[in-house]
Amino acid sequence: MQTGLQVQIKEIAIIGGGPAGLAAAEILSLSGHTITVYDSMPTLSRKFLLAGKSGLNLTHAEDYTQFVTRFGAASERLRPALDGFEPDAVRAWAEELGIQTFVGSSRRVFPKAMKASPLLRAWLKRLESRGVNVRTRHRWVGFSGTAYLFDTPDGQIKAQPDVAMLALGGASWPRLGSDANWTVWLQDAGVNVSVLQPANCGFDVAWDEVFRDRFAGQPVKAVTATSNAGTIPGEFVITWHGIEGSLVYAHAASLREELAATGKASLLVDLAPGRSLQRLVSDLTRQNTKTSFSNRLRKAAGIDGVKLALLRNFSADTDLASPEKIATSIKNLSIPVVSTRPIAEAISSAGGVEWDSIDENYMLKAIPGLFVAGEMLDWEAPTGGYLLTACFATGRAAAHGIISWLTRSHLQ
Repeated sequence: MQTGLQVQIKEIAIIGGGPAGLAAAEILSLSGHTITVYDSMPTLSRKFLLAGKSGLNLTHAEDYTQFVTRFGAASERLRPALDGFEPDAVRAWAEELGIQTFVGSSRRVFPKAMKASPLLRAWLKRLESRGVNVRTRHRWVGFSGTAYLFDTPDGQIKAQPDVAMLALGGASWPRLGSDANWTVWLQDAGVNVSVLQPANCGFDVAWDEVFRDRFAGQPVKAVTATSNAGTIPGEFVITWHGIEGSLVYAHAASLREELAATGKASLLVDLAPGRSLQRLVSDLTRQNTKTSFSNRLRKAAGIDGVKLALLRNFSADTDLASPEKIATSIKNLSIPVVSTRPIAEAISSAGGVEWDSIDENYMLKAIPGLFVAGEMLDWEAPTGGYLLTACFATGRAAAHGIISWLTRSHLQ
């Protein structure tokens, strides 16, 4: 972005080549300054590519006034950045890169090709054409005075840019580059960093061995689940360790916080959301009591397979002693969770650089000239395009902050 002022060309380092870092590089590539993106991996945006394997969910097409509330306690602080790159703008940007999008039945927005790789190729080609330098296999390993240290295949090097931005992600999927080692270096420099925790994650459940051996890997479809996050329809998957899937992820923050506060938490599941309690009682009452329990449940409530096993696993004998009690158990089955799955398995992480440690331009107050963006910041959001949109938006907002800071520095 040209400011209209004659400014000295500066060296800008962007450390982290994921969506937030590349979004910043794209804005800064029009500033006239020299831009270099450093990344620890052999290629850029490994996690972005992984996210696109099952269909790249770019953003969400729900009403924007609802969209901006999806970021929990950080929603208000994120709002200016999101206003600068709303979901419609995300779609327009993708189409400028030659990637057409569509809105799915859940209002999630995907590229028509469904994959991340065509978009990333087009994006990197644009950055290359604008002179953005890329240094892969450069792992940031902390500060040396005012310089930034990198481990490279050729040994350790120092870089001393005029201004830098960190976009190193959280702590999920560390094998793809986001190992969260940065937390120590920033804390040592006086930056407040809240503990990183798994978000959009699975949970451990104390399955009995017979249930686990038989049902691990099976989906539980057409249910609703309730926690402090509300009542949400969807499906989840039984795993060897517990439960995971989109419906579990929607409740992950609530369950995680309840576990931290009380040491226990449960997901309340309605196994037959299409049938009222009264109808279930009526249909169960009409069944011949001489018929097996499983047949009565299948005929009266459509409950069999993994749903029937869950009902038996988490209901006492007294809960299944009458049609009224069976129906109540079907509509309000409590699945107790023991703990979150490890953060390395999570889709994303919560926690990070606290908001009081940065100014309105995403610059660290303790380290003038160093900006942060993306999942390093203390926010979380559900899956559904919210995560990527906020990474794009904060990367762009930090880039505008860098331009503003350089302009002010020149005027001074």
